Amino acid sequence: MARTPSNMLPLGTKASSFSLFDTVSGTHKTLNKLRGSKGTVVMFICNHCPFVIHVNEALVAISKHYMDLGINFIAISSNDVVNYPQDSPERMKIHAKENNYPFPYLFDETQEIAKAYDAACTPDIYVFDNDLQLVYRGQLDDSRPGNSIPVTGNDLRHALECILSNTENTNPQKPSIGCNIKWIE
Repeated sequence: MARTPSNMLPLGTKASSFSLFDTVSGTHKTLNKLRGSKGTVVMFICNHCPFVIHVNEALVAISKHYMDLGINFIAISSNDVVNYPQDSPERMKIHAKENNYPFPYLFDETQEIAKAYDAACTPDIYVFDNDLQLVYRGQLDDSRPGNSIPVTGNDLRHALECILSNTENTNPQKPSIGCNIKWIE
């Protein structure tokens, strides 16, 4: 397993707009339509990465809880599907349904959005406030496949609680670690 860290986009960065194909609904979705009233989480994930598979259940549980509180979640896969056909839009749709994703699972065919967010790995998580300003980026928590640390989502949960309570997140923000995004050659 490759262990690629997040690039850690600077806090305060404005979320890049997009219109991407939602593999589940079969329609194009925009950031503006998907954003939450209190905050928005943009996650770069994919179907086959062991790091994403390790946290999938927690991502679903956390998103279900916070979506009810005004924080929307958006998942994006930017992997090269020619060399990694397991991440194709057809398989993304199946994967989203099998894992009960309550959030849209968008396909970044040109990889322009991954580049705009400076995404490096899966999972790579970005939390934006209600003005779409970046307030958190990095890991879900300290758990990784094989390290015996339980998946809690504590880092992401804390960032989301800070948004809801309108307080600054003063906790250290650690990069996510996962499989590198499979760039088109």
